[in-house]
Amino acid sequence: MEYGVLGKALEWGEMNWIENWETDRMMMVRKRKCGWEGRTVLRTPFVVISEIISLLEPNEIVNASFCSKNLKSILKKHFRQRKPSKWRLFMRDCDSCGQVNIDKWECSRGVPVLSAKHILEQNESDHKLVETNGYKRDFSSEFPVLYFEDRVMGLKMIVEYATDLFNLDIYGLFIDTNGTWAINWINNRQEKMLECLWTVNPDYNSNVDEALDYVLRNARASDYFILEDNVSDNFRFNGKLGPIDYLYIPETGHWVTLQNLMNFDIVKIIIEESRLSVSDLNSFLRHWQAGGSHRLTFLELEFKNDMNFEFDEDLELVETGQTIDYLLSEGEIIQLNFGYSIQRMDGVKATISWKSLESRRFLMVVWHEGVQPIHQNNHIIYIHQEDLLE
Repeated sequence: MEYGVLGKALEWGEMNWIENWETDRMMMVRKRKCGWEGRTVLRTPFVVISEIISLLEPNEIVNASFCSKNLKSILKKHFRQRKPSKWRLFMRDCDSCGQVNIDKWECSRGVPVLSAKHILEQNESDHKLVETNGYKRDFSSEFPVLYFEDRVMGLKMIVEYATDLFNLDIYGLFIDTNGTWAINWINNRQEKMLECLWTVNPDYNSNVDEALDYVLRNARASDYFILEDNVSDNFRFNGKLGPIDYLYIPETGHWVTLQNLMNFDIVKIIIEESRLSVSDLNSFLRHWQAGGSHRLTFLELEFKNDMNFEFDEDLELVETGQTIDYLLSEGEIIQLNFGYSIQRMDGVKATISWKSLESRRFLMVVWHEGVQPIHQNNHIIYIHQEDLLE
């Protein structure tokens, strides 16, 4: 029986090499369990093997690495000579399941390549599991699933395995309330700071408040935080957050106070379900005019109810009468309708707008040096230069 995908072929254990191609993929055929025979991959010139490896998907590579120690060594050698600079490795500890994902295109959370579960979750009646080195292994899916008595230890093990195989640091972390242990573990195991952190706690429980407080005080990520934590109405955070490039709090931003907003050292901020008042916005704009939040380039606050936006005269807002399109990120254009201009003490200007989404959204774009207009379909879109370089 022939397989067009390496991962499927590895369900049968040891494989024999065949020099064929199908849609630019290596083909494998089940032969016998006594090892690799004939013209084996181990006798093929490394430059040829390396080209073949470059055609495989990350989960296929991980599957292949379990086939033999020699093949794993070849794969490791390939990724040390050709480090996948665009690939990103994510660690996930959510819903009592540990997982390693690889993203090849810098546009998603990646595809799973390894998973660690508690041994009680196995169903041996469905598939025959291979027991080795104190854990059980299942190749029934598109990526290996390993079962452990200690799932946290298992997750650490598969992360170490994947980072060593692909020659990558951990790029991002996805956790729920049970995954906060991973923050210090990552900080201690690698010099490079996390790029992103994503908390996933959409349903309230008694541990969410404590978990989010721990994350805000201890987690460090250079690129972005996404916080989906359904904390209680009484939750308060009295520390500082940042520096970070981007913060997004979807649907659970009720806990963010004026003091939090002024203490955030963040470039772009989006907060949904905000409970800030118009008086709070007036105070924040005064804080900004005086030089506070100096790195801020974009702020969006979405409110649950309609707001009666009335700003104080001492802010000296000037109506622009323009509609401005601002490129927040690739493929996401924010429109500021009937905006007002506001100026900081050092001369830097910003545009604020609130006449959108039935008066439930406040927008602010700061026009730092380097903002450039780009022409697209007979339309002008403004973009910060650092975003253009990305």
